Amino acid sequence: MLGRMDLISLNCPATKETHHLMSAERLAKLQPHVILVNTARGELIDEAALADAVREKAIAGVGLDVFEHEPKVHPGLVGHANVVLLPHLGSATLETRREMGERVIQNIMTYANGHRPPDRVIPAML
Repeated sequence: MLGRMDLISLNCPATKETHHLMSAERLAKLQPHVILVNTARGELIDEAALADAVREKAIAGVGLDVFEHEPKVHPGLVGHANVVLLPHLGSATLETRREMGERVIQNIMTYANGHRPPDRVIPAML
């Protein structure tokens, strides 16, 4: 399916199974007009392989809000007109930050009242 895509947006957690989801092998299957966006987790992309694909013009565009070795960015991704790099600011809006704070308060209040918080971390999910 990768060879038929025009736009790929990665939106999944970083797990053993998703580490380097976009590996050198998978990046090689992409058509040269593909745009790849990752706003999820840096570990999803093999950045060295992605830098090679950018250098070889094997990919049309890249948008990254997260990086494999944050805060470091692979030097092969810097300075290209078709690569947009942002400092992991996807949630940096006033509205989102306010909502995040409200969720924290809601979780604390729920726990303090003897109930299970809605956003608890369950070890089986890790």
